[in-house]
Amino acid sequence: MEQMHGFLAPFFNIQMVALVWLGVLAGVWVGAIPGLSVTMAASLLISFTFSWSLDNALALICGVFVGGVYGGAITAILLNIPGAPAAIATGFDGYPLARRGEAGRTIGLVTTVSIFGGLLGIAILAVAAPVVANFALKFAPRDYFLLALMGLLLIGSIGGGDPIKGILAGAVGVLLSMVGMDPSTGELRYTFGNIYLMAGISFVTAMIGLFGVSEVLFQLRDSTQAAAKQKLDKIVPDLKTFFSHLPLALRSGLLGVWIGALPGTGGDVAALLAYDQAKRSVKNPEYPFGEGAIEGVIAPESANKGAVGGAFIPMLTLGIPGDAVTAIIIGALFIHGLKPGPMLMVENPDIFWTIISLLLIGNIALLVIGLLSVKMFSKIIEVPKLIVMPVVIILSIIGTYSIQNSLTDVFWMIGFGVLGYFMRAYGYSTAPMVLGIILGPLLDSNYRRAMQSAGDEILPFLTSFVAHPLTLFLTCCIAYLIVSQTPWWRGKRKRTSATVEIS
Repeated sequence: MEQMHGFLAPFFNIQMVALVWLGVLAGVWVGAIPGLSVTMAASLLISFTFSWSLDNALALICGVFVGGVYGGAITAILLNIPGAPAAIATGFDGYPLARRGEAGRTIGLVTTVSIFGGLLGIAILAVAAPVVANFALKFAPRDYFLLALMGLLLIGSIGGGDPIKGILAGAVGVLLSMVGMDPSTGELRYTFGNIYLMAGISFVTAMIGLFGVSEVLFQLRDSTQAAAKQKLDKIVPDLKTFFSHLPLALRSGLLGVWIGALPGTGGDVAALLAYDQAKRSVKNPEYPFGEGAIEGVIAPESANKGAVGGAFIPMLTLGIPGDAVTAIIIGALFIHGLKPGPMLMVENPDIFWTIISLLLIGNIALLVIGLLSVKMFSKIIEVPKLIVMPVVIILSIIGTYSIQNSLTDVFWMIGFGVLGYFMRAYGYSTAPMVLGIILGPLLDSNYRRAMQSAGDEILPFLTSFVAHPLTLFLTCCIAYLIVSQTPWWRGKRKRTSATVEIS
């Protein structure tokens, strides 16, 4: 009875519904601005909600969370500038689609699959949270290490067609992620005595520079080129289109929930892995991946929305935050005298069901706000470049500075922008470098923990990869990813496809 009251109460509370809608609207706009992440918005909001009731505070923060993850895709599609790390993979094919004049159709479909991924995450959170949380707890450091390694193998998929250049850019990214203070020993690495390098390099700063500033420099190189006229006559996808992509959205959403439930990973890793599985599994897309495949937008967007529900699973059942935003929500619960963890569902089941209800209302609000905003967003790409590009630069500077209130980060962003411009000019994709910077700390810290648990002995460390069922499964997945990128495997697939077509 208490659970039912907790679930239904927000639907009949006008104030809570209004706060969720306000949070979604604010989250969409904040998420669309590079650097102004949903984590930052949630952390700022929590200071305003100290004197509020817990329900109202949760309503606003949940709304911002749902809207902010969606908003990051808008600028990724329209300007090739991801508003958040979780939207990096969306831009690979979303931006080429926008340049073909299909921004409206793409954002409309993204909105629909985002809702599907979000609802999938909420459903699993509601019916299977304890089971998923117990499964996530079985992940040892060696499994996180393999997961990060699996992410790095995506370099072969997003390296722009040249694996050597992709591996080189990814290796530089991993090296840059090591700059600063060693989190295990406290020693300084690759700082060369420079105090400005002690804090390391923020991957958000690198992302804004490598994607945003380099894109502006590229666009201004040919500023006289006319912007593509957008087709806005078919924004809401029909049922046939939606159901034809439903299996991919389902697979990606489930992957997102699973990755989101692993503490310390989140939507960015989920989106990249989902993009890779889409590229491997989808046969004969309308356009090749990297040149405007709609499947390359559906997979990451469904996954990163599924990760929202997944991130709540360890938070509500174990008291372990799934990502940065759920860590802030844990803080809000503590402020209001609650203790997130196994006893929360026993002592305060209404809170659990209230959060599920708020996420559901947030997705409904996102569907309405997202579809109503498509035409307005799509018009951005038709604005002359000499007007929109300076605005992008200003927003990039504001977003970068706001990360740590540091001018040094702004200089880093400009430096990464110039580096990204020359990388693109010479045929190097910037995505592998960003991927290396994001996954480098996950790889580094879990490799050390895995080695420590093996007594710093190389043989026990290596044998541990086949000694546990879950680890063995991940090891087999990595072996498959490596083999599938060899010329022998590709040649075999082509011969198989040719044989099937002839028969």
